Amino acid sequence: MKKLLTPNPRSYGRPENSTPQSDAVPTSHLRADKQQLVADMSAIVGPENVHARISDVVRYASDGGPYRLLPQVIVAPRNTQDLSRVMRYATDHGRNITFRSAGTSLNGQAQGDDLLVDLKTHFTGMEVRDGGKVLWSRPGVILGDAQAVLGRDGFMLGPDPGSTSVCTIGGVLANNAGGMRCRLENDSYHSIRQAEFVLPSGTIVDTRAGDAKFRSQEPELHAGLLQLRDKIRSDEQLVAHLREKFSIRNTNGLRLDAFLDEEEPVRILMRLLVGSEGIFGAFTECELDTVALPKKKAVSWVMLPDLFQAANYVAPLMETGAWACELLVAPVLKKSVENFAQAPAEWADISDESAALLLEVGGADDAELADAMERVKEVLADAELGAELEFFTSDADIRGAWAIRNGLFGLLGADRPQGSALITEDVCFPPAQIGAAAADLLHLLSRYGYPEMVMGHAAFGNLHFFLIPEFDDPKEKDKYAEFLRELADLVIDKYNGSLKAEHGTGINMAPFVRQEWGDTAWNLMWEAKQLIDPTAMLAPDVKLTRREDNHLHNFKSFPRVEAEINPCVECGFCEPVCPSRHATVTPRQRIVLRREMARQAPGSPVLKQLQEEYQYDAVDMCAADGTCAIPCPISIDTGAVMKNLRAKQTTPRAEKVALTTAEKWDVVEKLARAGIISANKVGEKAASWAANVARNVINPDLVPSVPGALPQAADRLPATERAGASAVYFPACVNRIFGRPAGADPESVDLPRAMVELARRSGQSLWIPDDVTGFCCGTPWSSKGYQDGFSHQAHAIVRKFHDWSDGGTLPIIIDASSCTHGLLSGVPEVLDAETKQLYDELRIIDIVEWLHDDVIDYLPIHHDMGTIAVHPACSTQHMSHTDALVAVANRAGQASVPFGAMCCGTAGDRGLLHPELVESATREERTGLDARHYDAFVSSNRTCEMGLDVVAGYQFDSVAVLLEKASRPVVTP
Repeated sequence: MKKLLTPNPRSYGRPENSTPQSDAVPTSHLRADKQQLVADMSAIVGPENVHARISDVVRYASDGGPYRLLPQVIVAPRNTQDLSRVMRYATDHGRNITFRSAGTSLNGQAQGDDLLVDLKTHFTGMEVRDGGKVLWSRPGVILGDAQAVLGRDGFMLGPDPGSTSVCTIGGVLANNAGGMRCRLENDSYHSIRQAEFVLPSGTIVDTRAGDAKFRSQEPELHAGLLQLRDKIRSDEQLVAHLREKFSIRNTNGLRLDAFLDEEEPVRILMRLLVGSEGIFGAFTECELDTVALPKKKAVSWVMLPDLFQAANYVAPLMETGAWACELLVAPVLKKSVENFAQAPAEWADISDESAALLLEVGGADDAELADAMERVKEVLADAELGAELEFFTSDADIRGAWAIRNGLFGLLGADRPQGSALITEDVCFPPAQIGAAAADLLHLLSRYGYPEMVMGHAAFGNLHFFLIPEFDDPKEKDKYAEFLRELADLVIDKYNGSLKAEHGTGINMAPFVRQEWGDTAWNLMWEAKQLIDPTAMLAPDVKLTRREDNHLHNFKSFPRVEAEINPCVECGFCEPVCPSRHATVTPRQRIVLRREMARQAPGSPVLKQLQEEYQYDAVDMCAADGTCAIPCPISIDTGAVMKNLRAKQTTPRAEKVALTTAEKWDVVEKLARAGIISANKVGEKAASWAANVARNVINPDLVPSVPGALPQAADRLPATERAGASAVYFPACVNRIFGRPAGADPESVDLPRAMVELARRSGQSLWIPDDVTGFCCGTPWSSKGYQDGFSHQAHAIVRKFHDWSDGGTLPIIIDASSCTHGLLSGVPEVLDAETKQLYDELRIIDIVEWLHDDVIDYLPIHHDMGTIAVHPACSTQHMSHTDALVAVANRAGQASVPFGAMCCGTAGDRGLLHPELVESATREERTGLDARHYDAFVSSNRTCEMGLDVVAGYQFDSVAVLLEKASRPVVTP
């Protein structure tokens, strides 16, 4: 049966004003000639772990860099044994493999044209050992998650790149990533203790098993590594060259010093894999040494008149024991003022020659921190400072300072001309020469017309800069090639620096490895490649290449797409928080796929197939909660674009039905409550069967499922008085429909009653108007793209709020954070001028804000509720209420946010329409909940609580309900 109201994926078409591009995916990728390859891979890893649709090819073709290669098949091994079999298959069948984890690489390391092997999906799991001194991890663990877990014990991993929140341990090892605080002795190469890895032959090597075991597994390779070790060690000039080159950061080429630092071939091989970018094999487990964290920290912006003075102060400041020292030049500082609230306004007026150092110091306690700050003041006593030296010690200020530093990559990318690429390069100079080298680099950028923006880890001689070539113009490609030649001459010949400090060699710098290292070392690198990967199966041309123009091919175009997502640089920072990340696609992939639609000619078969697949993967499965905008350096809300696409799909008939529903919402509420009562009577199975029938007949994106036990229907609202009320209390419609969770403690009360009681106990009174039924914040309509229904509800509720609050005299308390957020952000955008004036007179307060500011300080607590898991809803995060939510819960017990907690994917009714979205969104949070014992589970949004209850199996409730129970007076006989 044809479904009613079925969305048409072609109704939103190609992005407006887009132009077909020469790098559009060809129709040949739709051919069925890879069926045998898909079948072979499916037999090894299972069909659910093989991805070969046109959408899969496109979404995995790009990483954070300027290149694009189209894989044939994406394979996600389930374990080390699967990976071994895939590697052996590729070797035996003449295929090539490129590894990919988070895809944050900036130089094309995660791109290949054959088998792309995903080492993130199934390779998660970590364990803190030796009290935090060691971390055991699999490669798919996000570095930021590892740092958060280690931080509880006062430790961190040495590498801390700007992509910490999204990059993985595997990528960090493969690229030998650095970062703001990463000293040479703490990088991945020096931190790795033990490891398990898979070689191109399929051999699984475990260094913990010892060298003898490795020799029995790979006798020829073992002998060859010994011979190569002795050959390198016998060349004194080469040894000196290696030691000098690796005395500063260097990820260009291979770590041949592994032959100097280790005796046994198995351990030489382990260190060779670090920084090898997947050309030798892949880590599947590792043990890493950690670094002790200072318990107290402070940051300061050291403003200086010019680049040279700033650079000259780096070494003496680091000698005081400073934790980090970042260099930023005037254009970077000025640009940050326009885009970061944390940036001082006076930076807008600094001279173009000035520079700043972002300095971080630390200590074990307040006294040590004070000593560290005093040492800095002594060093800068005679400095010509552009602003008074000030230290910031609050977590918010420290996060804000680093947010400026880390967010500049995306910010610069957003400002680039339409169609241009964003290339981020990182070079390293001897730290003592960084001032002169930085000046030379700025001069070179100026001559070629590239942004004169230099910043970086000055303490280590490491500088970053940005190029914005438009590669659709052949002259731009020639200019880019000539610039890189001059850059290589400057860095290598003049300063004996490294062309790549911490981002890895990648496609773009592989042609310059020979120039940097000379023939002897370069030939030895190839000798190692031949020894370990004799068929050259792994990552061809990524790290080592004989193609001098390797870096001038396969550039990706940036066609025009929707304005909201057009600035995206495809960095991937949004991916770890996306609710659909484990089920379909992520925000970055939604944008990548939309760009491919723009590249295609109208009516092309590839475009048609992309749109068919995009409907469910991207549009239907988007929670549209804006969570992706939080980690995005330029706050791109991909969900807003998905809502607009939904709006374009609405038919006049559907829009009319939605408007009628909005106008008759009071009737819908009553029917919904009656339906819940009936469903609870007939049982979960019967209700689920009926819902599934309706979903199949109508459409699964319009009719909700019944994924688990339904909560009870809401009770009648408590009676309240208008006279003397301190605020209007508006129970959200979700709390007027759904009541207590299934199986709830019979002694607990529902949310409206808890709110009224908390107000009374804290010396306030709330008034619930008698006519709240039928009014809603409008989110159920806006999230689906029904503009008329949304506009009707928005105007109706604002006018009613104005009436209830006596023209804004009384504040209005909302008991669901998502409703509050919708009222504060979405509603004002659709109001007419007259209603907007009424809206501006209102004071709308979220439940968390009210409890934190007006209740908990006046509320007697009589019961300790034990350990409390706090789930911050995405709306709570948008409104910056997470800390307040935890503080409120803390009044009732010992509250904390579980590891992995982020948007739960319920997104109003989206989680009921697509339960698989909640399953995907809560995967990490469920692990965090299972990892420790909690006595209670709270949030501030009913749909989130329901979704977590069903999927995670923990009974979440409103923090207000918990607080009511904790403050309930003790009844004495």
